[in-house]
Amino acid sequence: MITEFDEIIVSEQQIRTRVSELAAQISADYQGRDPLLVCVLKGAVFFMADIVREITVPCELDFMAVSSYGSATDSSGVVRILKDLDANIEGRNVIIIEDIIDSGLTLSYLRKNLHARNPASVEVCALLTKPSRRKVDIACKYVGFEAPAKFVVGYGLDYREMYRNLRYIAVLPEEDS
Repeated sequence: MITEFDEIIVSEQQIRTRVSELAAQISADYQGRDPLLVCVLKGAVFFMADIVREITVPCELDFMAVSSYGSATDSSGVVRILKDLDANIEGRNVIIIEDIIDSGLTLSYLRKNLHARNPASVEVCALLTKPSRRKVDIACKYVGFEAPAKFVVGYGLDYREMYRNLRYIAVLPEEDS
């Protein structure tokens, strides 16, 4: 297991600052609308916890677990729902809280799945996006950072379930991925 990384792409302070900015934007946009924040497990849990503490409007939380990677570093494109929502989202303003948008395949599937449940709206708030790796066009209203087309870990992002606990985001060296 690596204990120090050579290429840190987002520092702990940058994350804190951007989380505050995103929460302020969401709070302004959803004034009087009580959004339902849907955390995509496991990767977005740190991001969700931090952003929800900064949001100033009443909101609810729910969780989904989906899988498209398995233990690989590239999305398989086949999405499975491992844990579905507990809440009925019909007529609700939903914000999907995602750790990273890479190919866009998983999020595209998730948006279609949620739209079929007749919410008032569905928006996406992603910590990271990798536009250069996109296979499908995906709208993301709230974006934390743009990441390089490399495998990254930290702040919820993992490699074989490790490195989620890092307070920053770093590039995983190629010999380890």
